[in-house]
Amino acid sequence: MKTRFTVLLLMTVFAVRAQQLSLNDGITICHTSPTEKFALFAQDDNFTMSHPDPLPYVHQSEVGKMITFKTPDGKEANAYLIMAKKKTDNWIFVFQEWWGLNDHIKRESEKLYTDLGNVNVLALDMYDGKLATVAADAGKYMGEFKQDRGNAIVKGALEYAGKNAKVGTIGWCFGGGQSMQATLTAGKQAAGCVIYYGMPESDVERLKTLNADVLNIWPTQDQWINKDMIDKFEANMKTAGKKVTTKAYDADHAFANPSNPKFNTGFTADAYKHTLEFFKARLK
Repeated sequence: MKTRFTVLLLMTVFAVRAQQLSLNDGITICHTSPTEKFALFAQDDNFTMSHPDPLPYVHQSEVGKMITFKTPDGKEANAYLIMAKKKTDNWIFVFQEWWGLNDHIKRESEKLYTDLGNVNVLALDMYDGKLATVAADAGKYMGEFKQDRGNAIVKGALEYAGKNAKVGTIGWCFGGGQSMQATLTAGKQAAGCVIYYGMPESDVERLKTLNADVLNIWPTQDQWINKDMIDKFEANMKTAGKKVTTKAYDADHAFANPSNPKFNTGFTADAYKHTLEFFKARLK
């Protein structure tokens, strides 16, 4: 009964949003961006409650540092940067969960840097300095996020990395969807895209412009990034002539977040193994 109520609630929210989009933007719900669709989840109490407040953690690093760089919309963006010891054009762009660019994401970035070897890692601050430690704030920030600003941040990061950069992307939850969008934005510079339980792109014409393979880490108990959505994504990728590999786990949303009390160590380790193999094969 609860699941049915949740579905009905989301259908109502989508309908209201569709009307708003039609009135204000001259478009219909079929053109709603993946980012807007995912942001609507924040209006569902069940989604919010599935994200326990992150456990306290302070990351101290001798290799990483915060930087700023210019973005094409005339602003500046923040990022956590770890440069390779030897010069390389291999980059990983890391995308935050809905909490923001917190110390947990910095830890994940440094882990990728250490385990991948000769690669530069840039964790992008998609909230422009805002950080959430409670779900209510995370939902607010995610709802306020604009994809145009996100695209500008990625374009600025690509310029910072340089025209010869080969870029792999990875993100979790909100960041999973942003990983996909960043790979689309990167064009021919894209080397590979990893999505952990994030909103996939549903526009086949946009997927046809994808220049990299996708690794989709999917927990089968996820009520939001659910089986119907994954089946549709895989079908759309096939139609677009692109390759996606889905690794499914009998777990719930956010299972790979070490700051989540529901963190699943075994599944996370296996998913991470596939993530490293995926990037190593594409960033040689």
